[in-house]
Amino acid sequence: MDVSQYLEIFIDETKEHLQTLSDQIMILEQEPENMDVINEIFRAAHSLKGMAGTMGFKRMQRLTHDMENVFQEVRSGNMTVQPELVDVLFRGLDALESYLAEILETANEGTEDNEEIINTLNAIAKKASGKEEPAKEEAKAENAAASSSGNGTESKYQSIQVSDFEKNTFEKAKSENQNIFGITVYLQETCILKAARAFLVFKALEEMGEVVKSVPDIQDIEDEKFEFDFSLVYITAEELEKVKSAIEAVSEVRGAVIGPFDMGEPAAEETKADPAKEEAKQAEAEPKPAGNAAAQKAAEQKKETPAAKKTPAKAAKPTVGRTVRVDIEKLDVLMNLVSELIIAKNGLVSTSTADETRNDSGFNEQIEYLESVTTNLHESVMKVRMVPIESVVNRFPRMIRDLSKKLGKKMELHMTGEETELDRTVIDEIGDPLQHLLRNSADHGLEANDERIALGKDEVGHIYLDAYQDGNNVTIEVRDDGAGINVEKVKNKAIEKGTITPEQAEAMSDKEIIDLLFKPSFSTAEKITDVSGRGVGLDVVKTKIEGLGGNIECKTELGEGSSFIIRLPLTLAIIQALMVELGAEKYAIPLGSIQTIEDVAFSEVKHVQTKEVIHLRGSVIPLIRLDKILEVEPGEFEPESLTVVIVKKGDRQAGLVVDNLIGQQEIVIKPIGDYIHCSKLISGATILGNGEIALILEANTLV
Repeated sequence: MDVSQYLEIFIDETKEHLQTLSDQIMILEQEPENMDVINEIFRAAHSLKGMAGTMGFKRMQRLTHDMENVFQEVRSGNMTVQPELVDVLFRGLDALESYLAEILETANEGTEDNEEIINTLNAIAKKASGKEEPAKEEAKAENAAASSSGNGTESKYQSIQVSDFEKNTFEKAKSENQNIFGITVYLQETCILKAARAFLVFKALEEMGEVVKSVPDIQDIEDEKFEFDFSLVYITAEELEKVKSAIEAVSEVRGAVIGPFDMGEPAAEETKADPAKEEAKQAEAEPKPAGNAAAQKAAEQKKETPAAKKTPAKAAKPTVGRTVRVDIEKLDVLMNLVSELIIAKNGLVSTSTADETRNDSGFNEQIEYLESVTTNLHESVMKVRMVPIESVVNRFPRMIRDLSKKLGKKMELHMTGEETELDRTVIDEIGDPLQHLLRNSADHGLEANDERIALGKDEVGHIYLDAYQDGNNVTIEVRDDGAGINVEKVKNKAIEKGTITPEQAEAMSDKEIIDLLFKPSFSTAEKITDVSGRGVGLDVVKTKIEGLGGNIECKTELGEGSSFIIRLPLTLAIIQALMVELGAEKYAIPLGSIQTIEDVAFSEVKHVQTKEVIHLRGSVIPLIRLDKILEVEPGEFEPESLTVVIVKKGDRQAGLVVDNLIGQQEIVIKPIGDYIHCSKLISGATILGNGEIALILEANTLV
């Protein structure tokens, strides 16, 4: 049984269990008597232990097993939850996340045993129970149970019948001084993953010899079509005690009964065996020869039988993050739309082939029907790609808890809108920018405890993360009730660093000065810590957000707090866009950035500091000549007025001058890679209905 195929599932489910543990331990710290939380933690640790054991990650399994032991003592009432226990649990959680990170990178858990954490957990459990270390106690209990199991039916392997061919195999093994054992393995009756435990037993045995036959057969064991025991016949050069120890080392094995196997009489039905199956059995049952001959035989088997290949020492790095869990109702809608698409196709085929009865109105009806179905299909596929933002933000409460301890500030994180959905491609990229902003609020935004009290504020600082959908965009706000941003301090720092001149500073608005915080290597922190102050953060945030087709702005009030507002497109795959012409070329402008479209007379164009502007409904809007920026050849005809597309980014507006409007269109965004080296201005390309390519303008970089 090869478990490598389950690695991606293991990784996804482990992330969920680790998040559950993090969330519940956070609650436990505040509610140490909450038995529902304690039981939930126990269940998550137990599930994680079983999964790690199934995949063969022994260190991960051992650590979760020891965490589970501690919670068993809490559940039993032998101990209460103390702050020291919560701290060591979080350290254990960090260690499990390190194992997962190593698995993500190498498909292996690494070599770190985390003995110090394990010893601390065992000491806590031992102190609570007043017994030996839990692992030793459990081993004693299991051995005692194994010795008394079955009441005379322990050696069920004695009833296994073998064929003449298998007898010949045994005779050959005996001639090579191999041992032939019958084994009956008993699992604990509380075992949930019976097939997984059985697999681990087989895996342990195959490292020392060959399993010739099992009852029930391998397929039934994999399908869990057995009770809590199974028997097998085993050929090995190892001694009985070593084999028994290897089996009983597997978690949730109650015991193993093992002894020399009596071959008995062949089974009658074996004479009717299918020749092809018999040949396969012969290949499977072939014992390992001893000494140098064994190595030679093993090498031949590796060449001849692909199934016999061993897993390489360093497995390939797993591909993860490619899955999305989908509600079955969404898939039902998708399936129904595909059915409708087939009906529409059949309608077009019948309309085009029925020449005698064909009429244009019937054909046009089918085209309209097809267009409706494909539009709905697009929307449905996009919904399937959508993931709640909760999958990103649910790790932040733990981060704020740790920052509170590290910085010596009391703080709380309040989150709303975790159910708001974003495209999976956006979700994968948004985590780091949000983390930067939250750390910035914790370190720079919130005042020290005594300072807050002196100001008449609540001693506990409050950080808020709110997400909500706004049209075709999702808005995420990170705000705090801290000191706010001192505009004068930012201005003086910018002058000191040479970012701006004193003359420029005098002419800048407060908002323009605050925007300087997004410049690379700009920081107002007087002290560099491992949390912030190095001048890397807000510039990275802005670059990442704009790379996702979004924008970020900052609002602040001195003494009241700051707010960072991120606006992101719902999806990066299919968008509504306005198609425009510049000379002989076509371009797309995302509809979400467009405010209005204006027809502006040449006489209305004014100049402010050598820049073209227009006055529109009380606002002065700068004009951007796209044909000059994109170096497009001018058209043949001189227009009588300017066609201006007004785009908006936060509070800013700009007017994009175009030659002609084509109309609104739903477009599929295609990446352009390294072919065009103005990536900030061009966000991608799309293929039009006539096969032409149109570039998609990134309006955020123009405003």
